[in-house]
Amino acid sequence: MTAVNADLLEDLIQFFRVAKQIGQEKDRLGLSHFDPVRESQMLIDVQKLNNGRVSQSIVQHIFKEIFKASVEDMGNESRKKLHVNRISSSEDCIIDVKGVKIGGENPVVIAGPCAVESYDQIYGTAKMLKKLGINILRGGAFKPRSSPYSFQGLGIDALKWLREIADKFGMAVITEVMDTDTVSIVEEYADILQVGTRNMHNYSLLKRIGKCHKPVFLKRGFMSTIDEFIFAAEYIYLGGNSQIILCERGIRTFENQTRNTLDISAVPILKKETLLPVFVDISHSTGRKDIIEPMAHAALAAGADGIMVESHINPASALSDADQQLNQEETEQLIKSISRDFL
Repeated sequence: MTAVNADLLEDLIQFFRVAKQIGQEKDRLGLSHFDPVRESQMLIDVQKLNNGRVSQSIVQHIFKEIFKASVEDMGNESRKKLHVNRISSSEDCIIDVKGVKIGGENPVVIAGPCAVESYDQIYGTAKMLKKLGINILRGGAFKPRSSPYSFQGLGIDALKWLREIADKFGMAVITEVMDTDTVSIVEEYADILQVGTRNMHNYSLLKRIGKCHKPVFLKRGFMSTIDEFIFAAEYIYLGGNSQIILCERGIRTFENQTRNTLDISAVPILKKETLLPVFVDISHSTGRKDIIEPMAHAALAAGADGIMVESHINPASALSDADQQLNQEETEQLIKSISRDFL
C-alpha cells in the first residue's frame, strides 16, 4: 500500500501542477477559476473510465473533493501575488478625501440621491446631510439604467452642480463613471470616482481609472464572486492607482424579498484578504427602506469602514429609485441609530 499511496501522491502533485498553470492562464484572460459545466463533464468522463470497478458514488465524491481543492489552490496562488492582498503588507490602506479618513478608526457615511435631478434638489439634500455631519455627497450624473426609456441623468450639468454645492457646504463628491470616454470630465469635478456594479468587469474602464489620481469606489458586480471582485481591484492598482475603496452592494440570488441579497460575510473576508477600505451600499443591496437601519448595523458590526445610503430631500418626486431613498426624518433616524454604537 505504501507504494500505491506514493503513486497516488505523485499523480496528485502532477494534477495540481497542471491546475495551477490553468489558473494562471485564466487569470490572464480574466476568467473565473470555477467552471461548473466543465467540472460536471470531467466527473462524467471519470465515471465512464471507472466502468463500475469502484462505486460510482465514491469516485464522484473523491474527484469532487480534488476539483474543489484545486480551485481553492488556484485562488490562493493567485491572491499571493496581488498588490492589494494583505499578505504583502500588514498595514491597512487609509484614504484621505478632503480631510475625511476612509479606512481609519471611525466609520464614514456617504449619502445623497440616486440621481442629480435639479440644482434645488441637490442643494436641499446636501444642506440636510451636512447638518447631520455627513461630509461625502453622492449623486449620479450619468445613470446606467436597465431600460433605455428610464431617466439617464443630466450629465455635465449635474457634475457642475455637485461640485458647486459640495464646495459651498465643505463636502466631497462621489459620482459614477460610466465609460472610458467620460473619465476625464468626471475626474475634473468629482473627488471619488465610482465604478458601478455593471462595470466591475469592464476591464478597459478599470485600466483607464487606474491612471487617475483620485480615489476609486469599486462596487462588486451583482453576479460576481469575491475573488473576481478582488481581481477587479487589482486591475485598478496595476494602473498606478492604489486609492481603492471596495463596496459590497448585494448580489443576485433567487431571493425576491429584497432587490439583491446583501452578502455581509463579504465584509470580514475582504478585510481579511485585502488592505483596502470596505463599504456597504445598504440602499441598492436591499431596495427597501424598512430594513435599512438593521442592515446598516450589521454592516458596521461586520467591520465595514463605512456605509453608502441613498437620501433625497423629497423622495416622492425622485426620478429613479424613489422607494429606497430616505427622506430627511428617516436619514436623521439612521444617523442617530448608528451613532450610538459606531460613530
